[in-house]
Amino acid sequence: MTEATAADRTDPSCYCPLSGVVETLAGKYAMQLVCVIGALEPVRFSTVEEHLPDASTSTLSARLDELAEEGLVTRTQYDEIPPRVEYALTDDGRELCERLEPVLAWAEARDGGSA
Repeated sequence: MTEATAADRTDPSCYCPLSGVVETLAGKYAMQLVCVIGALEPVRFSTVEEHLPDASTSTLSARLDELAEEGLVTRTQYDEIPPRVEYALTDDGRELCERLEPVLAWAEARDGGSA
């Protein structure tokens, strides 16, 4: 390994492009939301709540807004009574979901399957 390569590996600035999406995914329930939406899409908010019963409504709503701002989730509101809103992954969100699967499998194996 050359000196330049070794220096590059210790330079924290090389990770800067990750900061936006990593900050979003570090939010409570963010990765779980990507997985739930990916498995069930399109999915209504009430169904998301059923799959994440420990999460508060306000936390889920905030995370969904953040995922939408990052371009990972779409929010479609239908003009019906009662109002209907559905969430789905964007192409980037689907790619993220696919890339999260091995990480989640690793975490589950590492933790001995306890959730």
